[in-house]
Amino acid sequence: MSTEFANVSVIGLGYIGLPTAAILATHGVPVIGVDINQMAVDTINAGKIHIVEPELEAVVSGVVTAGKLRATTKPEAADAYIIAVPTPFKGDHEPDLGYVEAASKSIAPLLKKGDLVILESTSPVGTTEQMTAWLAAARPDLTFPTLGGDAADIFVVYCPERVLPGRVLHELVENDRIIGGMTPACAERASALYYTFLRGKCLLSDPRTAEMAKLTENAFRDVNIAFANELSLIAERLSINVWDLIDLANRHPRVNILQPGPGVGGHCIAVDPWFIVHKTPDLARMIHTARKVNDEKPHYVIHRVEEHAKRFSKPVIACLGLAYKPDIDDLRESPSMEIAEHLAQKQLGELLIVEPHVTALPKNLAKYPGVEFVSFQTAVQRADIVLLLVNHRQFRNVDRRLLMEKIVIDTRGMWR
Repeated sequence: MSTEFANVSVIGLGYIGLPTAAILATHGVPVIGVDINQMAVDTINAGKIHIVEPELEAVVSGVVTAGKLRATTKPEAADAYIIAVPTPFKGDHEPDLGYVEAASKSIAPLLKKGDLVILESTSPVGTTEQMTAWLAAARPDLTFPTLGGDAADIFVVYCPERVLPGRVLHELVENDRIIGGMTPACAERASALYYTFLRGKCLLSDPRTAEMAKLTENAFRDVNIAFANELSLIAERLSINVWDLIDLANRHPRVNILQPGPGVGGHCIAVDPWFIVHKTPDLARMIHTARKVNDEKPHYVIHRVEEHAKRFSKPVIACLGLAYKPDIDDLRESPSMEIAEHLAQKQLGELLIVEPHVTALPKNLAKYPGVEFVSFQTAVQRADIVLLLVNHRQFRNVDRRLLMEKIVIDTRGMWR
């Protein structure tokens, strides 16, 4: 256990904040978790979790029982503060830093000399500097790195998460971390905290480079997925099986084309590139185009369903999967969710929704008539059109005989 930090406060107990808090607590650091969601706080304090992540509940249960993790709705004093709150959009893909601002101002009254503030939220370039300005304005009695340099009272760092849902507990420990310190002393201070549990390396940098590195990683993936999605449209028009095409092309030793799908979702790849575009719209032309290609793919899928639905007076359409990727419960920015909502609005017929990782029909779909939340088996048996949107493990072993008389639209190539 690190002796430098008597306790740590994690602001935001979602898909990143809660696993981070749990990992710190398992390594002996007392953690105060903060979230504005009372249900999440109560759930965690009961030793349970409000999200889906393999092995996390057992870890949370253990550290709560041991008294190393406690959740609350109001920040409390600590030696280090990790901010892991959402950074969504507002307006036309404009970054909304309201949660970061609120979190910063909530901890400002608690700061004391020597404290460390880490921003982990995926953020546009310059956000860490803006956060520092908010803190400095709230606490003129303290010095911050923007003016005080290495001698400042408060250490400020940007350290983006780089984990894969479903493997968060493993990757938090094993992956390298980019430590964007406002000063070298800030970076060293944050490294001491992360090395409490980290087996990977701390890669020291400055906040702007660290912010851009996180955005670059996901913009790179977005561009590559856009190539695959565009290729799928071209292949269909030319009567070519895109999955076979990609398999053959990938036999080249220097080609690695990704897999197409119904679009791109999640809180990273579907969002982060827009932060680059917003800052430099005249320069980020390829990144912008890739975003447009991937954002338009759900509408192409919807059009295919509409064309097939014309064969029936009132078709039964099964939508298999709502999450943005397989085997998780995360619906954020999910193209599958977008497709299901559009089909529900159009009321082409009866809509059967299957999502094995949530317990009830999401509110955005429940408000429409003719939408039913059913099991995988029921959906496949009753449907005229089977639309596979997410390649959940549960969907892999479908009885192919049930599909023989149905129209199947497999956006993931899972049943090919």
